[in-house]
Amino acid sequence: MINIRCELDKDYPIIKNVVKESFKNTEFSDKDEHNLVDRLRNSNEYIRELALLAEINEEVVGYSLLTKINIKNENESRESLALAPISVLPKHQNKGVGKALINESIEKAKNLGYSSIVVLGHPSYYSKFGFINANEFYIKPPFEVSNDVFKVLVLNKEKFKGTSGVVEYSSAFFE
Repeated sequence: MINIRCELDKDYPIIKNVVKESFKNTEFSDKDEHNLVDRLRNSNEYIRELALLAEINEEVVGYSLLTKINIKNENESRESLALAPISVLPKHQNKGVGKALINESIEKAKNLGYSSIVVLGHPSYYSKFGFINANEFYIKPPFEVSNDVFKVLVLNKEKFKGTSGVVEYSSAFFE
């Protein structure tokens, strides 16, 4: 059985290893995701309730992090969340761990009152959770990327209504 819970300070070294191992053989990775997690934890965009880990038999096997972002256009800035990274140890991939982490992240974000989540990732995987191409809402990333890998999930239609613009990520993503 998969247990999902919020990270604790004592989990940081284990999480660092899980994230590092998860991306070790990934083609589209700069192999720095484990350091990104540390930088995000030390940023103003970090939300402890949205830093989740997955355990199987008390072993940490996965991790997901949602952090604050803004979607800005010439008229306004709206708060949203970014899902990055999502990590599962290779030997536990394709066993529902990532799915459990993402579903719990979505529920917690909804309960905290957020209107949306953006993700940069595999098109067909994230579509399973209801993510759709962000360009359908006139939401763009701050860098060049294919439309089918930059997605948004609307959590609260009323709060999200009218949201458009360019995503402004934490500076921790670019350090």
